[in-house]
Amino acid sequence: MALGKYTRVDGRRSSTSYCSTVTLVVFVALCLIGVWMMTSSSLVPAQSVNLSNQESRTIETKNDLKQPVTENDSRQFEDNPGDLPEEATKGDSDSDTSQDESNLDVKENTNQSDQTTENNVKDNQKEKPAESEKENAESEKTSKTETEIDRDVKTEGGDGESNSEGGETKTEGGEMKTEGQEESKESLEEKKTDSTENENKPETTESSGETKQEDKVEDKVEEKAENKSDDQAKNHASNEVFPDGAQSEILKETTTQNGAFSTQAVESKNEKEAQQSSLPKDQKEQGGYSWKLCNVTAGPDYIPCLDNWEAIKHLHSTKHYEHRERHCPKDAPTCLVPLPQGYKCPIEWPTSREKIWYYNVPHTKLAEVKGHQNWVKVTGEYLTFPGGGTQFKHGALRYIDFIKNSVPDIAWGKRSRVILDVGCGVASFGGFLFDRDVLTMSFAPKDEHEAQVQFALERGIPAISAVMGTLRLPFPGRVFDVVHCARCRVPWHIEGGKLLLELNRVLRPGGYFVWSATPVYQKLPEDTGIWEAMKALTKSMCWKLITINKDRVNQVGAAIFQKPTSNECYERRSQNEPPLCQDSDDPNAAWNVPLQACMHKIPGDTSERGSQWPDLWPARLNKPPYWLKSSQVGVYGKAAPDDFTSDNEHWKRVVTKSYLNGMGISWSSVRNVMDMRAVYGGFAAALKDLNVWVMNVVSIDSPDTLPIIYERGLFGMYHDWCESFSTYPRSYDLLHADHLFSMVKKRCSLLAVIAEVDRMLRPEGKLIIRDDIETIGEVENMVRSMHWEIRLTYSKDKEGLLCVQKSFWRPTETETIMSAIA
Repeated sequence: MALGKYTRVDGRRSSTSYCSTVTLVVFVALCLIGVWMMTSSSLVPAQSVNLSNQESRTIETKNDLKQPVTENDSRQFEDNPGDLPEEATKGDSDSDTSQDESNLDVKENTNQSDQTTENNVKDNQKEKPAESEKENAESEKTSKTETEIDRDVKTEGGDGESNSEGGETKTEGGEMKTEGQEESKESLEEKKTDSTENENKPETTESSGETKQEDKVEDKVEEKAENKSDDQAKNHASNEVFPDGAQSEILKETTTQNGAFSTQAVESKNEKEAQQSSLPKDQKEQGGYSWKLCNVTAGPDYIPCLDNWEAIKHLHSTKHYEHRERHCPKDAPTCLVPLPQGYKCPIEWPTSREKIWYYNVPHTKLAEVKGHQNWVKVTGEYLTFPGGGTQFKHGALRYIDFIKNSVPDIAWGKRSRVILDVGCGVASFGGFLFDRDVLTMSFAPKDEHEAQVQFALERGIPAISAVMGTLRLPFPGRVFDVVHCARCRVPWHIEGGKLLLELNRVLRPGGYFVWSATPVYQKLPEDTGIWEAMKALTKSMCWKLITINKDRVNQVGAAIFQKPTSNECYERRSQNEPPLCQDSDDPNAAWNVPLQACMHKIPGDTSERGSQWPDLWPARLNKPPYWLKSSQVGVYGKAAPDDFTSDNEHWKRVVTKSYLNGMGISWSSVRNVMDMRAVYGGFAAALKDLNVWVMNVVSIDSPDTLPIIYERGLFGMYHDWCESFSTYPRSYDLLHADHLFSMVKKRCSLLAVIAEVDRMLRPEGKLIIRDDIETIGEVENMVRSMHWEIRLTYSKDKEGLLCVQKSFWRPTETETIMSAIA
């Protein structure tokens, strides 16, 4: 650039001194242009040029706690890097190469900028050299650290998502671009314009990585990526929770295997074939994101597999409560369940144990029928639960202590940790057992006792809709410490005691059966006959009657039996009635397996599950079960006890350093939680100290690890996610799916599964997904189309993390489900 011949705008020739001034101004302008180009191009590898404006934007978050996010929140994906495998850090060298390439591009662009026009010089005359140098230094720091962590930063509104290692770009519509693909000129010009407009905006500290909904009309969610300080970025680069470098073998689903564990599907299939029974399956893939409202007889309370009236009408018999069992429609529905009129966010625990919003569960039949028995009452805009029931009118806690005093060895919260409550009503018994550190799986049918299980779930108490009919309960054998039945009208003694023998299957050897029904303490002819039949049946089953005690205050009595711990009694019986099950009969096979009127033998080998009582709670939570052998291969390829320990430590880190502090979730508003793919139950164990309960679901096509979960003092059930879950709509505050959806979509419609997720989740409830990027993209597009809020999205190494929040939005068009019309 010729300096001596420089001509001013007014036409006059400048003096020599003035030329020097102009020279300095031009030099400053060139520096500023260079800084701008380095900032916009050095933060991503050279091949990912489509993110020119992302690094100058800050992530705006919506914080449930309404408090400022501290710098610690920026470490939401941190973890201990001490045992990082070599391959887990191989991306660093790629980042350095990309950084060098980016610097070369900057130099080329700087040389091109020598052709800058005179107007550009004037526009930049106000900038100071000192500020230029400061910005240059900060830009170099930021570009270095951002490249080191090699992180994908996702923005919305068309900017897309770039994977700095793989060169993948994800648009808002969910389409994936591969490495080497270029954006249109129009898109690049838009990004340059945005970058220019945002160049001088103030920077803010990174929040937890969530997004804040700015435009409610368009339901768009805008995320802005920010530049972090040098110390924060170094911490981030060396300490990641997702993907968890220290446990990378756990997060890689390609490395998982069944190991020593068969699957529930195989177990149940073999058992049903042995019983000459089978369950046909015919799942069809459905597509399209045009959501409609379900038009069904059950309305806002629709449970697809329990409200299949078409199947119920064609049943040959209802003698064994077949009409209360699961009858899933051939094609899982993809419509959305409507909200009750006047629905509000549920009252938080523990207040919810005492009262709930009337309009959330607007059913009064139970209050009218059972109001005098303190089940539930209508009190203004609330439904209240006095804490009693038919059997404990003066309070559940008194009744709970009455049982403990009757048999001190029950030891609530120590020896007895996980119990099954049959015919639970509104589940006050299980709700108050939380005060004794006991976890209760409560169940009752969806029957004329209107909404009893729905009341329980709305209160924040674990419960499922189920009935003891013709099929086994969806639990493994020998897992419950106590089985309880208060005034339940189950005909235990009929048909060879088939139903009581099912409780015998799920009861742990040495466990207790607490029966506080009218035949125990009333002398009416019908009650006396049932009691005599029960005495004879339990004696033939080798159950020992420990005590019959009467509560003088509640005016009820309880008979408490104990299951044997050896086979000696079975062998001494003069008659083999009820018969012992065949050795080939698998007590853990439970998915759609017909009931058998037989008893399984007690394990004789001391190293076999069920031969010993678990450690007292809470010691049993984090200790590998005694029956896990080092010779067995675990789900993730290690020796089973080591596999268990690794999984346990992994989820402790992820939950502590990411879920609890890094997502902006107000955990005080979370009560009902489901882990949709639980494996060893590590996620639930990591939440132990919170006021939450976790339903651990083991898919029928996954390794059967559910017995391990129960051994830890947690609970759960088997399920096939190609079908609806046996729960009411709006049951859960938070759902967690770790590499589940990528597995399920191989067998059935992912769209139907997401519709089921919407059905189970309460409005403003959260869904956390960890899965491959492709699946994350599919799910994100689906929930966006339902107007859910994207709280956080993160991806690296083809693995992704997504946290979303369900909205109150419902579609206006309806779809009639003919099978659900009564």
